[in-house]
Amino acid sequence: MGRRILNEALRAIVNADRRGKATVELKPISTVMSSFLKIMKDRGYIKGFQVYDPHRVGRITVELQGRVNDCRALTYRQDIAAREIERYRLRMLPTHQWGYVVITTPDGVLDHEEAIKRGVGGQVLGYFH
Repeated sequence: MGRRILNEALRAIVNADRRGKATVELKPISTVMSSFLKIMKDRGYIKGFQVYDPHRVGRITVELQGRVNDCRALTYRQDIAAREIERYRLRMLPTHQWGYVVITTPDGVLDHEEAIKRGVGGQVLGYFH
């Protein structure tokens, strides 16, 4: 999956959220993008999302709720070990109280808290706060 596609989708979410929009439509889509959105939904940053026609070009409609301050995907490959996740989080996120680093691991796409709990590392996809 192209990381640029993920980054463009996340930037579209941030821009629509700043303009006060209720929904945003993302095209093209990927399974990694829907996993990233699922983590954002589970953590309460978006209300929900709906995937339309996932086997073709498809699109995702995301319902916003105004909590996203910043959301980015790394366009380069960043490998991270399980013991380094907390140090990386402190460096990337602006504060200790909120925000999540999203990592793709052998167990699937996880946020940093779940990856630390399971003791797995992987590649950093991006972060949101």
